[in-house]
Amino acid sequence: MNAPCLVFVTGGVMSGLGKGITTSSIARLLACKGFEVSAMKIDPYINVDAGTMRPTEHGEVFVTADGGEIDQDLGNYERFLHKTLSKDHNLTTGKVYKKVIEKERKGDYLGKTVQIIPHLTDEIKKAIMKNAEGNDILLVEIGGTVGDYENVPFLEAARQLKLELGQRVVFVHVSFVPVPGFLGEPKTKPTQHSVKFLQQMGIQPDFLVCRSVREVDSVRRQKLALFCNVKPECVINNPDVENIYELPLVFESQGFGDAILDKLGLKPRGNQLYLWQRIVDEFRNASKEIVVGIVGKYVATGEFELKDSYISVNEAVKHACAKLGAKPVIKWINSLSENITKDLEEVDCVIVPGGFGSSGVKGKLEAIKYCRENKKPFLGLCFGMQLAVVEFARNVCGLDADSSEINPHAEHKVVDILPEQRGINEKGGTMRLGEFPAVLVKGSLVWKLYEEAGRIADGVVFERHRHRYEVNPEYHDLLESKGMLVSGKSPDGRLAEFIEVKGHPFFVATQAHPEFTSWPGKPNPLFFGLVKAGLEKENSELNDAYR
Repeated sequence: MNAPCLVFVTGGVMSGLGKGITTSSIARLLACKGFEVSAMKIDPYINVDAGTMRPTEHGEVFVTADGGEIDQDLGNYERFLHKTLSKDHNLTTGKVYKKVIEKERKGDYLGKTVQIIPHLTDEIKKAIMKNAEGNDILLVEIGGTVGDYENVPFLEAARQLKLELGQRVVFVHVSFVPVPGFLGEPKTKPTQHSVKFLQQMGIQPDFLVCRSVREVDSVRRQKLALFCNVKPECVINNPDVENIYELPLVFESQGFGDAILDKLGLKPRGNQLYLWQRIVDEFRNASKEIVVGIVGKYVATGEFELKDSYISVNEAVKHACAKLGAKPVIKWINSLSENITKDLEEVDCVIVPGGFGSSGVKGKLEAIKYCRENKKPFLGLCFGMQLAVVEFARNVCGLDADSSEINPHAEHKVVDILPEQRGINEKGGTMRLGEFPAVLVKGSLVWKLYEEAGRIADGVVFERHRHRYEVNPEYHDLLESKGMLVSGKSPDGRLAEFIEVKGHPFFVATQAHPEFTSWPGKPNPLFFGLVKAGLEKENSELNDAYR
């Protein structure tokens, strides 16, 4: 294998442009051309990782198999590349400064004055090149917007790598090209200014990717090429698309992948984009409609919906629907709402995703009870499973039950911190983070779903976790005696990993986060089962209406 190449992706004008989707799409495109490709995300915030940030602050916290609490773009990389990445594929300002300060305290710098250049930038370059090992090409997305103070050290490190590696480094700048409603034409000036910021840092972009509501015409692309010092054919359109997984095909139609390879001095080793085309066709050819309700408390910020809080759940639903030939209509249901039941009547199936804290619990419990009593297909994730156990313990087992997270004085703590977790003060120390095995009950619904998907071996499945509280093992027998099957446990038999309610068409919950292991073309079995049950229930109700 030759020395690895680097493709840096920067953003201009505004945040939230979709740099992560652009990065993922380029990675998929290059992988389809026969190269070993990986991706990493640089986040300029001072947090060491995303673990302590609420979803409304920075979107979903994605969990890697090795236990990293990571920016949500890592999820996009995994979904597009069909590849499992590690926590080292996310680098933050906090991580870099922590590393440098630890070295300084140990005396590793031998009495030198420790500075941003070269010590901080050297640490950044080491992290990048470590991730590049074993790959032909590494995509490096630099978070934030060019012109921010926070990402200056990372841009400087990228500039140095270009100087050191020459042709093996390419810069892609993603910029917003607005179409003001009162003018009705695309404006290029914001992009011109953002490129000037880059040039002031000593970086000349090789490609401009124009994010806009529709394709930017040749007149504006010629103008951008002239003022931004790039060739016209290197100004790439990135319009809004109905389905994000179409973007690699949009880029391929413009010759983007081959142009990047040419800049890197590489030639395509084949083209397997037809395999990705098949996946996209599944989405395009879907005809049935299914309404999926997601009941959570992180669905709004101010007066606006915040779909990024549950982005992996959202995508997992889409993957399952596409495989079943269905188009999802996702209905976001705020668990703080007073009209939970009315909202639930309008959906075909329900998901109660993860979360922390007591706010919104009342609405989630109401949703779970409605689904259980009305035979509405239900999937509970992490906190959603814990609350499903609380609801069942209260309304079926007749206990004054709760989670000790919500009520530490409850008579029956059916969800609790386990004895070995007590006395640990650091938040992360009590968490189960990353991939863990679960032994499934043979013949259970969960067993059948994983077996059909080919994701079970010797009765064991693996899913990723991010939680602190567990279903109290002391109540397993009582729950099962009343009709709740603990259909998956940790290998030692102590921890409940999956539950289902007997006699219900689909009432399943897991302590894990299966949304993190769902990929387009390869949906997670639990989401596949939920959507399938929702479609079957919808068809059954339609048949009843015509009788």
